[in-house]
Formats: sequence, C-alpha cells, structure tokens
Amino acid sequence: MEVKARAPGKIILAGEHAVVQGSTAVAASINLYTYVTLRFPAPDENDDTLKIQLKDMDLEFSWPIGRVEEGLPGFTSLVPSTPESCLPESMKLIAVLVEEKNIPEAKIGLAAGISAFLWLYVCIHGYKPSTVVITSELPLGSGLGSSAAICVALSAAFLALSNSVNLDPSHQGWLSFSQSELELVNKWAFEGEKIIHGKPSGIDNTVSTYGNMIKFRLGELTHIKPTVPLKMLITNTKVGRNTKALVAGVAERTQKHPDAMASVFTAVDSISKELAELIQSSSADDLAITEKEEKLEELMKMNQGLLQCMGVSHASIETVLQTTLKYKLASKLTGAGGGGCVLTLLPTCILSFISTSLIL
Repeated sequence: MEVKARAPGKIILAGEHAVVQGSTAVAASINLYTYVTLRFPAPDENDDTLKIQLKDMDLEFSWPIGRVEEGLPGFTSLVPSTPESCLPESMKLIAVLVEEKNIPEAKIGLAAGISAFLWLYVCIHGYKPSTVVITSELPLGSGLGSSAAICVALSAAFLALSNSVNLDPSHQGWLSFSQSELELVNKWAFEGEKIIHGKPSGIDNTVSTYGNMIKFRLGELTHIKPTVPLKMLITNTKVGRNTKALVAGVAERTQKHPDAMASVFTAVDSISKELAELIQSSSADDLAITEKEEKLEELMKMNQGLLQCMGVSHASIETVLQTTLKYKLASKLTGAGGGGCVLTLLPTCILSFISTSLIL
C-alpha cells in the first residue's frame, strides 16, 4: 500500500519573529512543494525495516523495526487523532537512534529533521515497517518553510494510511483532506516543527497545511482573499542560517531590552494588520491599485527596518535591498533572516512595462 502527500512552501509578507511574541503575521503559500511517499511492504516482501530516503541528497537511513521498538518503547497505545508533544525524555531516546546513523558532519542539520520524522511516524503508526521517500522543490534553510513543508507532508502521508482520516485508499490521483482532517495534520506538523526549531510560532506549518494567504496570531487563523494579485520576486542569498539560533537571539535581545522590543513587536503587529486590510481592500481603477502598491511598499520597508532592530538582517540581505532600491523597488527579508531569501514587490506598472516591451 502506498500514498503520496505534498505540502507547499511559504513566504512571510509581514510579522516574522514578532509572531513568536504574540504579534500578528501575514503569510502566503508558494507553488514549490515537498513530496512524501509512504509505502508499506507486502507480506511476501519479508521487509522488517523502517527506511527514510532523502532523494535530493542521495541519502538513506534505516532501522530494523525491532530496534525502533527497543529504542522507543511504549508507543503502541498512542492514538493518531490525539497529537503528542515530544518530551525531553523521548527526545533523548530519539537522539540515540539518530546518532547511530552517523550523519555526515556537513549535513548534521538533518538530525533534527530525522528526529521529527521518527517521532511523527512512531506516534501515528507505531512499529510498522515501511519506506518513506522525501523529495522537495524547496531549498533548505532559505526562509521558504522547507522544514514545515516536510512536517506537513509527513503528517499528511502518515495520517492518510491511518484510521484517523476518511480517505478512499483505492482512489487514483490527488485527494483533499476535510477541514477537521487538516486541523489534525496541522497539529501533528506543529509537533514536528517544535522538534526542529524549539519554539516555532506555528505560522509556517499552518500556511503550508491550508495554503493560500493567511493572517495568523497565537494560533488563530484568518484566511485572506487578495483583491489584486501580488507579484513577488524571491531572491535566494544562498547564505545558510540556523532558525533556532536566530529565534533565540531575538529572545535574548528582548530580555535585555524588554520595553524597546515590546514597542518593536507592537509596531510589527500594526503593520501586519494594516497590510492584511490593504490586501483585501477594493481597487476601483489603476490609480487605486498604484496607491495600494505604494502603501504596501512602505509597509514592507517599515517591517524590514524593525527586523533590523531585532538583529536578524545580514550583509547579503542588505546587498539585495540596496540593489532593488536602485530600481525603486521595495524589499524585505522573509523567514528567520540571517541570510535566506528576500522578497521584492513587483508593482503592476513594472509588470505592464515588461509585458509591453515583450510584445513590441
């Protein structure tokens, strides 16, 4: 029996880091996906191992299912419909299983992702042998939600072959989860994200689960319907960074300067709310669209300034900002910062000029 699930990456238009402190954020999914295939062996295959294959990296890790049961005992009583947090005691047991695989030093960041995989799989399926294959169109560690997409796709695939969702296993082609099933996928994905990032806000896994554009605050989700399509250029600085370390850095600065940082988070909250309202406001004509885009540019620049106050910008990000500014375009980092990707709003007038030039 086999199932494939996919989950999209994301961009954050406003509110990263501040959302961890309770501020509002606005995010949107993008059409780059992570795919997870789950396959249970047939009885005659005599395969008694749990395997995970990372196709893009040409890596495979496997454990005899007996070793998994020995290393993580007591998981047969868990109920997939009730998401479980990974407690420190369980995290230590998982770490032993991961360390046995001797992950290459250059790819040591994979350890957290493999740990999340083990936790989600054993919690949902217990001690069943299977092969899990992961492929992705998302660059790792770039601010486009690659870890969240993996956790969402893993959770969706695992739940699809459990008794907790109502899907037709004989169906060929893509199916969609119901609203309640999406909520379950999102909760499990959040547990995976906590293993990878420590204290995530939940916005990445939420937008990856539900797609489209959302406004998010303290777990509260509001769907946003833009009245005018937003065109964003995504620039990858290709500078890797550690999301957990960047989040911890903002927390440390908040402890040192609580009043100043509280004002920063309040300002970010206001920017996100105004941006969400602006995106959904009606535009009567081209002039109104231009005015809306000018306000969006201002909000993006203000948000970027506040992110610099949090200490999460980077020289590579500043280079992109200065380059796009030469062409009077507004940009901001997206995600954790410290490198990763930068968003640049492409106004309608620019796109119309490009289109006209191509026609001519």
